[in-house]
Amino acid sequence: MAPKIFIDGEHGTTGLQIVSRLQDRSDIELMSMPAEKRRDEDVRTTFLREADIAILCLPDDAAREAVALAADAGTRFIDASTAHRTHPDWTFGFAELSDGQARRIASAQFVSNPGCYSTGAIALIAPLVAAGLLPVDYPATINAVSGYTGGGKQMIAQMEDASRDDAITAAYFAYALTLAHKHVPEIVSHTGITRRPVFTPAVGRFAQGMLVNVPLHLDLMNGTASMADIHAAIDAHYAGGSIVEVVSLADTAAPRLDPEELTGTDRMKLYVCGTEGAGQLNLVASLDNLGKGASGAAVQNLDLMIGGQHS
Repeated sequence: MAPKIFIDGEHGTTGLQIVSRLQDRSDIELMSMPAEKRRDEDVRTTFLREADIAILCLPDDAAREAVALAADAGTRFIDASTAHRTHPDWTFGFAELSDGQARRIASAQFVSNPGCYSTGAIALIAPLVAAGLLPVDYPATINAVSGYTGGGKQMIAQMEDASRDDAITAAYFAYALTLAHKHVPEIVSHTGITRRPVFTPAVGRFAQGMLVNVPLHLDLMNGTASMADIHAAIDAHYAGGSIVEVVSLADTAAPRLDPEELTGTDRMKLYVCGTEGAGQLNLVASLDNLGKGASGAAVQNLDLMIGGQHS
Protein backbone atom coordinates (compact mmCIF):
# COMPACT_ATOMS: atom_id res chain seq x y z
CA MET A 1 0.00 0.00 0.00
CA ALA A 2 1.34 3.41 -0.94
CA PRO A 3 2.20 5.66 2.02
CA LYS A 4 -0.29 8.46 2.68
CA ILE A 5 1.20 11.94 2.52
CA PHE A 6 -0.63 14.99 3.86
CA ILE A 7 0.66 18.52 3.26
CA ASP A 8 -0.65 20.74 6.05
CA GLY A 9 -0.49 24.24 4.58
CA GLU A 10 -0.55 23.13 0.95
CA HIS A 11 -1.65 26.54 -0.33
CA GLY A 12 1.39 28.49 0.83
CA THR A 13 4.46 29.01 -1.35
CA THR A 14 6.36 25.96 -0.10
CA GLY A 15 3.23 23.81 0.09
CA LEU A 16 2.24 24.57 -3.49
CA GLN A 17 5.73 23.70 -4.68
CA ILE A 18 5.65 20.37 -2.84
CA VAL A 19 2.22 19.53 -4.24
CA SER A 20 3.46 20.19 -7.77
CA ARG A 21 6.37 17.83 -7.20
CA LEU A 22 4.25 15.03 -5.74
CA GLN A 23 0.90 15.17 -7.52
CA ASP A 24 1.83 12.88 -10.41
CA ARG A 25 3.70 10.27 -8.40
CA SER A 26 2.23 6.78 -8.24
CA ASP A 27 4.32 5.53 -5.30
CA ILE A 28 2.45 7.67 -2.75
CA GLU A 29 -1.13 8.62 -1.95
CA LEU A 30 -1.35 12.40 -1.73
CA MET A 31 -4.07 13.46 0.71
CA SER A 32 -5.74 16.84 0.26
CA MET A 33 -8.40 18.50 2.38
CA PRO A 34 -11.48 19.75 0.50
CA ALA A 35 -11.37 23.52 0.10
CA GLU A 36 -14.53 23.99 2.16
CA LYS A 37 -13.00 22.04 5.09
CA ARG A 38 -9.69 23.88 5.39
CA ARG A 39 -10.71 25.70 8.56
CA ASP A 40 -12.36 22.66 10.16
CA GLU A 41 -9.96 21.59 12.93
CA ASP A 42 -11.64 18.20 13.37
CA VAL A 43 -11.13 17.37 9.70
CA ARG A 44 -7.55 18.62 9.84
CA THR A 45 -6.86 16.46 12.88
CA THR A 46 -8.27 13.41 11.11
CA PHE A 47 -6.02 14.02 8.09
CA LEU A 48 -2.98 14.47 10.32
CA ARG A 49 -3.67 11.28 12.26
CA GLU A 50 -4.43 9.18 9.18
CA ALA A 51 -1.33 10.28 7.28
CA ASP A 52 1.80 8.17 7.29
CA ILE A 53 3.84 11.34 6.82
CA ALA A 54 2.63 14.91 7.30
CA ILE A 55 4.63 17.72 5.72
CA LEU A 56 4.08 20.92 7.69
CA CYS A 57 4.19 24.18 5.71
CA LEU A 58 2.94 26.33 8.54
CA PRO A 59 3.91 29.12 10.95
CA ASP A 60 5.89 27.87 13.95
CA ASP A 61 3.04 27.76 16.47
CA ALA A 62 0.72 25.98 14.04
CA ALA A 63 3.45 23.44 13.30
CA ARG A 64 3.87 22.66 17.01
CA GLU A 65 0.10 22.30 17.30
CA ALA A 66 -0.02 19.86 14.37
CA VAL A 67 2.61 17.64 15.98
CA ALA A 68 0.71 17.64 19.27
CA LEU A 69 -2.46 16.57 17.46
CA ALA A 70 -1.01 13.49 15.77
CA ALA A 71 2.38 12.39 17.10
CA ASP A 72 0.77 9.79 19.36
CA ALA A 73 -0.97 8.25 16.33
CA GLY A 74 2.41 7.37 14.86
CA THR A 75 2.31 10.02 12.16
CA ARG A 76 5.77 10.97 10.94
CA PHE A 77 6.52 14.62 10.28
CA ILE A 78 8.62 16.80 8.02
CA ASP A 79 8.41 20.33 9.42
CA ALA A 80 9.34 23.15 7.02
CA SER A 81 8.95 25.81 9.71
CA THR A 82 11.58 27.08 12.15
CA ALA A 83 9.84 25.47 15.12
CA HIS A 84 11.91 22.31 15.52
CA ARG A 85 15.23 22.96 13.75
CA THR A 86 17.25 22.96 16.96
CA HIS A 87 15.02 20.58 18.95
CA PRO A 88 17.02 17.60 20.29
CA ASP A 89 14.24 15.13 19.46
CA TRP A 90 14.10 16.16 15.80
CA THR A 91 16.46 15.00 13.06
CA PHE A 92 17.86 17.81 10.94
CA GLY A 93 16.82 17.20 7.34
CA PHE A 94 20.12 17.90 5.62
CA ALA A 95 21.23 14.45 4.45
CA GLU A 96 24.67 15.64 3.39
CA LEU A 97 25.48 17.13 6.81
CA SER A 98 27.53 14.14 8.00
CA ASP A 99 28.03 10.42 7.60
CA GLY A 100 24.88 8.64 8.70
CA GLN A 101 22.60 11.66 8.50
CA ALA A 102 20.63 10.20 5.58
CA ARG A 103 20.06 7.01 7.58
CA ARG A 104 18.91 9.02 10.59
CA ILE A 105 16.41 10.88 8.42
CA ALA A 106 15.18 7.62 6.89
CA SER A 107 14.30 6.15 10.28
CA ALA A 108 13.10 9.29 12.09
CA GLN A 109 9.57 10.11 13.15
CA PHE A 110 10.41 13.83 13.34
CA VAL A 111 12.45 15.59 10.64
CA SER A 112 13.02 19.35 10.53
CA ASN A 113 13.54 20.81 7.07
CA PRO A 114 16.46 23.30 7.02
CA GLY A 115 16.05 26.94 6.17
CA CYS A 116 17.27 28.18 2.79
CA TYR A 117 20.02 30.53 3.95
CA SER A 118 21.15 28.10 6.64
CA THR A 119 21.41 25.26 4.12
CA GLY A 120 24.10 27.20 2.27
CA ALA A 121 25.87 28.45 5.39
CA ILE A 122 25.90 25.05 7.09
CA ALA A 123 27.10 23.37 3.91
CA LEU A 124 30.14 25.66 3.85
CA ILE A 125 31.01 25.87 7.55
CA ALA A 126 30.26 22.39 8.96
CA PRO A 127 32.91 20.50 6.91
CA LEU A 128 35.65 22.89 8.05
CA VAL A 129 34.68 22.55 11.70
CA ALA A 130 34.53 18.76 11.34
CA ALA A 131 37.98 18.73 9.71
CA GLY A 132 39.45 20.81 12.54
CA LEU A 133 40.33 23.69 10.20
CA LEU A 134 37.83 26.28 11.43
CA PRO A 135 37.98 27.19 15.14
CA VAL A 136 34.60 26.82 16.79
CA ASP A 137 34.86 30.40 18.07
CA TYR A 138 35.76 31.85 14.65
CA PRO A 139 34.14 35.30 14.19
CA ALA A 140 32.15 34.26 11.13
CA THR A 141 30.19 36.58 8.89
CA ILE A 142 27.55 35.39 6.43
CA ASN A 143 26.18 37.54 3.63
CA ALA A 144 23.47 36.26 1.33
CA VAL A 145 20.98 37.25 -1.34
CA SER A 146 17.81 35.33 -2.17
CA GLY A 147 15.09 35.47 -4.75
CA TYR A 148 11.94 37.15 -3.47
CA THR A 149 9.84 33.95 -3.44
CA GLY A 150 11.49 33.13 -0.12
CA GLY A 151 9.41 35.90 1.42
CA GLY A 152 6.13 34.10 0.76
CA LYS A 153 2.91 35.19 -0.90
CA GLN A 154 2.87 38.75 0.41
CA MET A 155 6.33 39.59 -0.86
CA ILE A 156 5.69 37.82 -4.16
CA ALA A 157 2.58 39.96 -4.65
CA GLN A 158 4.50 43.12 -3.72
CA MET A 159 7.33 42.34 -6.10
CA GLU A 160 5.23 41.24 -9.05
CA ASP A 161 2.32 43.69 -8.99
CA ALA A 162 3.57 47.19 -9.79
CA SER A 163 0.04 48.59 -9.45
CA ARG A 164 -0.06 47.93 -5.69
CA ASP A 165 0.44 50.91 -3.41
CA ASP A 166 2.75 48.81 -1.20
CA ALA A 167 4.77 47.38 -4.09
CA ILE A 168 8.49 47.07 -3.43
CA THR A 169 10.41 48.95 -6.09
CA ALA A 170 13.98 48.40 -4.89
CA ALA A 171 16.19 46.21 -7.05
CA TYR A 172 17.82 44.80 -3.94
CA PHE A 173 17.42 45.32 -0.20
CA ALA A 174 19.10 44.05 2.96
CA TYR A 175 17.03 43.16 6.00
CA ALA A 176 17.19 41.50 9.46
CA LEU A 177 19.56 44.30 10.44
CA THR A 178 18.94 43.65 14.14
CA LEU A 179 21.16 40.56 13.57
CA ALA A 180 18.46 38.29 14.97
CA HIS A 181 17.43 36.34 11.86
CA LYS A 182 15.54 33.13 12.60
CA HIS A 183 18.12 30.98 10.77
CA VAL A 184 21.02 31.90 13.05
CA PRO A 185 20.23 29.38 15.84
CA GLU A 186 20.18 26.44 13.42
CA ILE A 187 23.42 27.61 11.79
CA VAL A 188 25.11 27.61 15.20
CA SER A 189 23.51 24.32 16.24
CA HIS A 190 24.34 22.32 13.11
CA THR A 191 27.82 23.62 12.27
CA GLY A 192 29.42 23.19 15.68
CA ILE A 193 30.48 26.83 16.00
CA THR A 194 30.00 28.48 19.38
CA ARG A 195 30.13 32.17 18.43
CA ARG A 196 27.04 33.63 16.78
CA PRO A 197 27.85 34.69 13.23
CA VAL A 198 27.02 38.15 11.93
CA PHE A 199 24.40 37.31 9.31
CA THR A 200 23.09 39.86 6.79
CA PRO A 201 20.50 38.50 4.33
CA ALA A 202 19.16 40.38 1.34
CA VAL A 203 16.46 39.99 -1.30
CA GLY A 204 16.91 40.73 -4.99
CA ARG A 205 14.35 41.39 -7.69
CA PHE A 206 14.51 37.89 -9.13
CA ALA A 207 12.10 35.10 -8.26
CA GLN A 208 14.26 32.11 -7.34
CA GLY A 209 17.88 31.46 -6.60
CA MET A 210 20.36 32.25 -3.85
CA LEU A 211 24.02 32.94 -3.08
CA VAL A 212 25.38 32.53 0.47
CA ASN A 213 28.84 33.96 1.17
CA VAL A 214 31.15 33.07 4.08
CA PRO A 215 34.42 35.07 3.92
CA LEU A 216 37.46 33.71 5.77
CA HIS A 217 40.79 35.06 6.99
CA LEU A 218 43.24 32.16 6.85
CA ASP A 219 45.45 33.52 9.64
CA LEU A 220 42.50 32.99 12.01
CA MET A 221 42.11 29.34 10.99
CA ASN A 222 43.66 26.41 12.83
CA GLY A 223 47.14 25.58 11.56
CA THR A 224 48.40 26.88 8.23
CA ALA A 225 45.57 25.90 5.90
CA SER A 226 45.89 27.00 2.28
CA MET A 227 43.15 27.67 -0.24
CA ALA A 228 43.78 24.18 -1.65
CA ASP A 229 43.49 22.65 1.85
CA ILE A 230 40.14 24.34 2.44
CA HIS A 231 38.83 23.20 -0.93
CA ALA A 232 40.07 19.64 -0.34
CA ALA A 233 38.33 19.42 3.04
CA ILE A 234 34.99 20.58 1.65
CA ASP A 235 35.35 18.37 -1.42
CA ALA A 236 36.12 15.30 0.70
CA HIS A 237 33.09 15.95 2.88
CA TYR A 238 30.69 15.72 -0.07
CA ALA A 239 32.55 13.13 -2.14
CA GLY A 240 30.35 10.51 -3.74
CA GLY A 241 27.11 12.49 -3.50
CA SER A 242 24.96 13.79 -6.33
CA ILE A 243 23.18 16.70 -4.62
CA VAL A 244 26.07 18.89 -3.47
CA GLU A 245 28.78 19.71 -6.02
CA VAL A 246 32.07 21.24 -4.92
CA VAL A 247 33.28 23.18 -7.95
CA SER A 248 36.96 22.75 -8.79
CA LEU A 249 39.35 25.60 -8.11
CA ALA A 250 40.08 25.88 -11.81
CA ASP A 251 36.40 26.33 -12.61
CA THR A 252 35.93 28.87 -9.80
CA ALA A 253 38.12 31.43 -11.52
CA ALA A 254 35.06 32.73 -13.44
CA PRO A 255 34.51 36.51 -13.14
CA ARG A 256 31.06 36.29 -11.54
CA LEU A 257 28.50 33.97 -9.94
CA ASP A 258 24.81 34.03 -10.87
CA PRO A 259 22.31 33.50 -8.02
CA GLU A 260 19.87 32.05 -10.55
CA GLU A 261 22.22 29.38 -11.91
CA LEU A 262 20.45 26.51 -10.12
CA THR A 263 16.88 27.80 -10.37
CA GLY A 264 14.50 24.91 -10.92
CA THR A 265 16.89 22.31 -9.48
CA ASP A 266 17.26 20.65 -6.08
CA ARG A 267 21.05 20.71 -6.11
CA MET A 268 23.66 22.98 -4.55
CA LYS A 269 27.07 24.15 -5.77
CA LEU A 270 29.87 25.19 -3.41
CA TYR A 271 32.70 27.49 -4.50
CA VAL A 272 36.02 28.30 -2.82
CA CYS A 273 36.96 31.72 -4.22
CA GLY A 274 40.15 33.69 -3.79
CA THR A 275 43.81 33.79 -4.73
CA GLU A 276 46.21 31.20 -3.34
CA GLY A 277 48.64 32.82 -0.93
CA ALA A 278 46.58 36.00 -0.39
CA GLY A 279 45.36 34.90 3.05
CA GLN A 280 41.68 35.45 2.38
CA LEU A 281 38.91 33.32 0.88
CA ASN A 282 35.23 33.68 0.12
CA LEU A 283 33.20 30.49 0.32
CA VAL A 284 29.99 30.64 -1.71
CA ALA A 285 26.97 28.34 -1.83
CA SER A 286 24.61 28.56 -4.81
CA LEU A 287 21.14 27.01 -4.63
CA ASP A 288 17.49 27.55 -5.46
CA ASN A 289 15.79 28.96 -2.36
CA LEU A 290 12.67 26.94 -3.24
CA GLY A 291 14.64 23.85 -4.30
CA LYS A 292 17.38 22.58 -2.01
CA GLY A 293 16.43 25.55 0.17
CA ALA A 294 12.82 24.49 0.83
CA SER A 295 10.39 22.26 -1.07
CA GLY A 296 13.07 20.32 -2.94
CA ALA A 297 14.75 19.44 0.36
CA ALA A 298 11.39 18.37 1.81
CA VAL A 299 10.84 15.94 -1.07
CA GLN A 300 14.39 14.63 -0.71
CA ASN A 301 13.68 13.95 2.96
CA LEU A 302 10.35 12.36 2.11
CA ASP A 303 12.03 10.00 -0.32
CA LEU A 304 14.46 8.91 2.37
CA MET A 305 11.64 8.36 4.86
CA ILE A 306 9.60 6.18 2.51
CA GLY A 307 12.61 4.12 1.54
CA GLY A 308 13.40 5.75 -1.77
CA GLN A 309 16.69 7.12 -2.99
CA HIS A 310 18.12 10.49 -2.07
CA SER A 311 18.86 11.83 -5.52
